[in-house]
Amino acid sequence: MNKLYIDSNIFLNSILYEDEKAKKCKEIISNIIDKKIIAITSVLTWDELVYVVTKNLGREISLSEGEKFLIFPNLTFIDTTKNIIVKAQKLIKFYNIKPRDALHAATALLQGSNEIISDDIDFDKIKEIKRLKP
Repeated sequence: MNKLYIDSNIFLNSILYEDEKAKKCKEIISNIIDKKIIAITSVLTWDELVYVVTKNLGREISLSEGEKFLIFPNLTFIDTTKNIIVKAQKLIKFYNIKPRDALHAATALLQGSNEIISDDIDFDKIKEIKRLKP
């Protein structure tokens, strides 16, 4: 089973929405918990999650969701290193993507994962990585 990189929008959709996409994201999360997916994400995903949840649902809910996220079962958090930033810089230059997307892609690639589960079509620009839609 391959390692799959999980983008922040998978977690955010499951928290913020109740539509069909949110249901698919919740299924992905269940598959991680049940060890059906070997999942990795950047430590920076926590920042995105807490920031967006604060903006949309308020501080109290974001604190609760941030704490739950930090103890998420069967999800490996990858520290951001200079090597990741250097790789992200190259991805930005070559593919003209946003810095945070580049950091996620660089983290995945340097961890040996060439697949990312994400709702963000910007990852489709990156030839080294395949985006799996939720």
